[in-house]
Amino acid sequence: MPRPIVAEIHPNAVRHNLEVARQKVAGARIWGIVKADAYGHGIERIYAGLDAADGIGLLDLNEAVRVRELGWTKPILLLEGIFTTEDVQIADRYRLTTAVHCDEQLALLASCKATRPIDIYLKMNSGMNRLGFAPDVYRAAWDRARECVNIGEITLMNHFANADEGEVDWQMDRFDATTAGMPGQRSLANSASVLWHPRTHRDWVRPGIVLYGASPTGMAEHIADVPLQASMTLRSELIGVQTLREGETVGYGRTFTAPHAMRIGVVACGYADGYPRHAPTGTPVAVDGVKTRLVGRISMDMLTVDLTPVPAARVGSRVELWGGQIRIDDVASSAGTIGYELMCALARRVPVGIV
Repeated sequence: MPRPIVAEIHPNAVRHNLEVARQKVAGARIWGIVKADAYGHGIERIYAGLDAADGIGLLDLNEAVRVRELGWTKPILLLEGIFTTEDVQIADRYRLTTAVHCDEQLALLASCKATRPIDIYLKMNSGMNRLGFAPDVYRAAWDRARECVNIGEITLMNHFANADEGEVDWQMDRFDATTAGMPGQRSLANSASVLWHPRTHRDWVRPGIVLYGASPTGMAEHIADVPLQASMTLRSELIGVQTLREGETVGYGRTFTAPHAMRIGVVACGYADGYPRHAPTGTPVAVDGVKTRLVGRISMDMLTVDLTPVPAARVGSRVELWGGQIRIDDVASSAGTIGYELMCALARRVPVGIV
């Protein structure tokens, strides 16, 4: 039989989290963000949980086609836009909305033949300094877009640099000053803004990580009062148990020394499965529903856990690495990263099921 590790995907959790977001945004429409193959979950696996979204946002053109071919009839937004003439043709064929963040994309849309005008999200660089038109040229770009026969509805778009740290006003003020008097809908809010900055909600919001039950800040305590549900559970089993004497060590590098006689469980999960190699001793894990901790160094295929709080644990005991009991943010924080990365890093060799 295969190793007992499995990732369980919960589309009903995505549906629940989408409703939590909707309750926060007071009538704004919602783009359900599924970039990076739905943050590592698989678009097809969580698709059933997205039915209440008003649109789907992503980066990859092939993923956009997959979503349309799944039967999605509502809008689809390309968050980084188009790059070639073929991209424009596909956007036309599949009725995609595209972000436009530079002169080259405007020129590309103007030079291509389309069977119908393509709706765009005209992106402003209000201070994040990745993509978008700077405020002093934004209105000129908008004028060019209005004059392009291949461009339909123009939505005004912005992205926040540190909404998770509570700082949005400096970008909001630039955006509002630049777009004053300009017609068109607005789309500004990411996950952090959806949760904590009502001023940003406007016409369309773009929640991503909160749809999957994790914190925009990477800290589980920051969403303690938000009733989100985990959309992914990574679980496995104990495949071995060792009894250590005081002073004996565990694993590569001998980084953990038993402070007293204790039992250690060996779990079928390692960094080749996508578990963070740098997760230290003390990272939370649950065995048979009891919270305990990792000990020692993560191996390619195995990790080891302290069975002191679970004296009845044995080979075959169930282990939750993250999910409904062990928050993915807590695992990520312990390993010095964020939940986004753990979701996206799930290895292809891990079997995946929909629950």
